[in-house]
Amino acid sequence: MTAPTLNERERDVLGAVIETYVQTAEPAASRTIAKRFGLGLSAATIRNTMSDLEEKGYLYHPHTSAGRIPTDRAYRAYVDSLMHPNTVSLEHAHRIRAQLTERTAVDEILARAAQVLGVLTQELGVAVGPSLDAALLERLDLIQVSSDRLLLVLALRSGAVRTIFVEVPSQMAAEAVTQVAQVLNERLAGLTLKEIRATLAQRVRDAGGTPQSTELMNIFIQEAEDLFDVPAAGADPLAEGVLLSGAQLLAGQPEFATAERLQGLIEVTERRDLLRRALAQRPAGISITIGSEHHDPKLSSFTLVTSSYRLGTLAGVIGVLGPTRMPYDKVVALVDHTSRLVEELLQ
Repeated sequence: MTAPTLNERERDVLGAVIETYVQTAEPAASRTIAKRFGLGLSAATIRNTMSDLEEKGYLYHPHTSAGRIPTDRAYRAYVDSLMHPNTVSLEHAHRIRAQLTERTAVDEILARAAQVLGVLTQELGVAVGPSLDAALLERLDLIQVSSDRLLLVLALRSGAVRTIFVEVPSQMAAEAVTQVAQVLNERLAGLTLKEIRATLAQRVRDAGGTPQSTELMNIFIQEAEDLFDVPAAGADPLAEGVLLSGAQLLAGQPEFATAERLQGLIEVTERRDLLRRALAQRPAGISITIGSEHHDPKLSSFTLVTSSYRLGTLAGVIGVLGPTRMPYDKVVALVDHTSRLVEELLQ
């Protein structure tokens, strides 16, 4: 449903209500708005305007308070058209760089990025390593490490190298291993890992060869989904590849003062699969998902602010998760700055 349009007065009052509520976590009253903001409006006029905004779905009125609280629609209007661009302070910029440049491995850089974002924003820092589904295979090698095990080495054009053990039923002749490696390189190099998983059987169907090479090739056909499903850098299969900062800072916010809300936060942080789905296929650049805009109702009390970064042809995201009441201008600036620095370091 299209949100009702706002006139200039309504935009000014809505922006003031949001900024007040973000700072105080208390419903904003018309008298407070009149005193704190130079809008040139009386408290009575502001009160009437707030009533109009409530009718349009931008504010709601707690029964126990004379003030108003922004709705998800209000926050969406704020980030889309009311928010003033912010810049990262030199102190914060130096702090972020100092935290990230100590590390060299991708997973360490991403973990530190999530941690420093969590500290600076007082939200939950999140990061996901670049998905390797779209990575192009440069070449592969098969190395015999024991009588029943081969080591598959995948060199990707992004510069990443991944190794996977391949179990074989018996000692494979060196010639058979070499032949299979040659055929796989000829027919798979230049394809994405996703394409390889989907089409490997068709691409090697007429490969031929010795009985042992055919047996080994059949292993690759049968296990293609596992052998070419390579975790992203830093991915822990149990954590679904999602890196988080500590949740202690976020837990101290007023939104989680009740046991029920705190339990909801704990569930979100423990459900990495839920976060992985929410972080999957985020668009390039800054992306903000607010409250009820999330597909999963368990995230309906949260805002997710992310920014994409690139590692060659691959992409990942970093950002923060917090309550819908957050200083969006500050958070967006920090997330954007950190993602740019991460991308710079990873290159």
